[in-house]
Amino acid sequence: MPDFSNPADWLPWAFASLMGLSILIYVVLDGFDLGVGLLFPMADRIEQDRMIGSIGPFWDANETWLVLAVGLLLVAFPTAHGVILSTLYLPVFVMLIGLILRGVAFEFRAKARDHHKALWNRLFFVGSLMTALSQGFMLGLYIMGLEKTLATYAFACLTAGSLAVGYSFIGSTWLIHKTEGALQLKAVTWARRSLWGAVIGVFAVSAATPLVSDRIFGKWFAFPEILWLAPLPLLSVSVLVLLWRLLQRMPMQDDRQNWLPFLMSTALFVMAYLGLAYSFYPYVVPEKLTIYAAAAAPESLWIILVGALCVVPVIIAYSVMAYFIFRGKATDLRYE
Repeated sequence: MPDFSNPADWLPWAFASLMGLSILIYVVLDGFDLGVGLLFPMADRIEQDRMIGSIGPFWDANETWLVLAVGLLLVAFPTAHGVILSTLYLPVFVMLIGLILRGVAFEFRAKARDHHKALWNRLFFVGSLMTALSQGFMLGLYIMGLEKTLATYAFACLTAGSLAVGYSFIGSTWLIHKTEGALQLKAVTWARRSLWGAVIGVFAVSAATPLVSDRIFGKWFAFPEILWLAPLPLLSVSVLVLLWRLLQRMPMQDDRQNWLPFLMSTALFVMAYLGLAYSFYPYVVPEKLTIYAAAAAPESLWIILVGALCVVPVIIAYSVMAYFIFRGKATDLRYE
């Protein structure tokens, strides 16, 4: 833990924690609306309108967390920002194109004539797929220490596909909560099928991460660390088993516990993320650059901290308000 009497020690830790929290919130929140986009081709036109309605009030606010995370990386850890984004330039470019396609298709499909609407629906799916795959590819390369070899590219392709399936899974659990009738039944089926793809991805990342370096291997398997870390994978397996059994009984009478699959899938994402964060701390560039070496000057971090303390509560308040106001089952998203 950092020495909180020394600003040069605790400020980088504080910004790394805030950046990590922003990424986690983004992965969960934008993960489910990306997942809804990935499920688009398996729904009919009426169901697609309802699916759009389930994410309509939230999707643009969800992406705010990505902007915040990248902004914090730039201003608080400029050296790491240069190293990471220069290495991942191509997948970042693909992700941005995907996000643009999603945003444009989201707005235009609601206004387009019927014979053009199918095109925007396809582009919404393509944008979601490009974004999910590029994020998974970046995750795989990051875990491999940003090395560019045939083996690291193969692992990045595996994580790309697994993250896309994981987003589809959390998206389907969101639809279980926000929809009803035939679409909800489809969402339950999608969740059952995609759950195991998400499990493969988590297992691949969990198995590969300790093998990246002796340091990470020691953090997980040295004694006594292995004893107090053991509850994390055990808890993950327990949640996974309970979630699978719950999905076999969904939807329940009177639509009871429709929110529980989404909550449990979120818990799985959080535990996987915490394990990854623990593995790489205190490095912001794996095995090359720590958060302390990459941090901006303490005087600069103080100024940024004041801004963050003003901006972050506003983002949180707006997000909470949006989810509260638009709680309940989704309706068709219309622009009158």
